[in-house]
Amino acid sequence: MTRTLITRRTAFMAAAALPAAPALLGASMTQAQTVAAAPPAIPPYRRVTLGDMTVTTLLAGTRPLDNPQGTFGTNASPEDFNALSSEAFIPADKALNFFTPTLIEAGDEKILFDTGLSPEGTAAALAAAGHGTDDITTVVITHMHGDHIGGLMGEGGATFGKARYITGEVEFDHWSKAGNDTFEAKVRPLEDQFTFIKGGESVVSGITAVEAFGHTPGHMAYMVESGGKSLVLAVDSANHYVWSLQRPDWEVRFDMDKAQAAATRKSLFGMVAADRVPFIGYHMPFPGMGYLETSGPGYRFVPVSYQLSV
Repeated sequence: MTRTLITRRTAFMAAAALPAAPALLGASMTQAQTVAAAPPAIPPYRRVTLGDMTVTTLLAGTRPLDNPQGTFGTNASPEDFNALSSEAFIPADKALNFFTPTLIEAGDEKILFDTGLSPEGTAAALAAAGHGTDDITTVVITHMHGDHIGGLMGEGGATFGKARYITGEVEFDHWSKAGNDTFEAKVRPLEDQFTFIKGGESVVSGITAVEAFGHTPGHMAYMVESGGKSLVLAVDSANHYVWSLQRPDWEVRFDMDKAQAAATRKSLFGMVAADRVPFIGYHMPFPGMGYLETSGPGYRFVPVSYQLSV
């Protein structure tokens, strides 16, 4: 089910022009069409330029969440969790999770970072952005949680039939030994087609792997650089734009090494804030792009507006 988060301003605008409300929410994102969906709908992609590269975030799905403190800030007191939520104008008892693969076009390469929960969700977002699954030349798996590898394989076999596959060596080694049903169904059949990468190595020129361990044993972020501009694919280094970024010490249920994940949040996002570079977070509010400013013990998320479109 797709939901739209409505601010007081957009609610006022919607009251004046109800039929146009979904379009208003996405009009500044791109000139392209939105995919058909039951209203209210969120346009499923945003395309920006970074030097000579084109970067497109893809909304592969959303999921409502009850009792978010069961996932985020599990070591915080309920009072502190409620207070921070109130300060950020979000409810403490409900959340909406976003699943956002990223497509980078660099020369002849079309590189997809992660594949969503299922082939259908990612393929639909790609199609809305004007791409087919066979257009993808490279698939990079940042880590092997199910919401990142779920789109690799479907009933008809590999979703991205013409792609090569890249993932972190540490990450693959862990899951190939530990295993789980999703890994066996989605990754194992493609094992012989994977190339393995370490921190500091490049996917292509201008896209460099950054070790961001903790969320999983080999979780990777990526530094993207082109034409004197930079962007960080932070992926799941932070899983929520308030509870994980403003309080990097708050633990996340899905972080496998919670102390290391907190240290990664501080180092990676400290760099993002200090260098004033944009970043993309897989679970940030769509379109998943933003900047950070240092605020108290953490960082305040500033959504991208038109900075990467001018």
